[in-house]
Amino acid sequence: MTMKAKIKVHDGIVGVVILASVVLGLTVNLQWLYVAGAIGALMVSSAFTGFCPVYFVLNRLLPAAADGE
Repeated sequence: MTMKAKIKVHDGIVGVVILASVVLGLTVNLQWLYVAGAIGALMVSSAFTGFCPVYFVLNRLLPAAADGE
């Protein structure tokens, strides 16, 4: 899988989790907003550390193509 495809999958996963958290926070219980806050904190920390749990899992499940893309 190319890096561009992994970026799209990553953005989709993170977007769905944040959107679901906000919707659940507004309709079920405000404590669901902690999930959106945690995702935001992970995104900020990954900008400094280079480690993102979603990319870690994606790299394990969908290894890069053999041609280095």
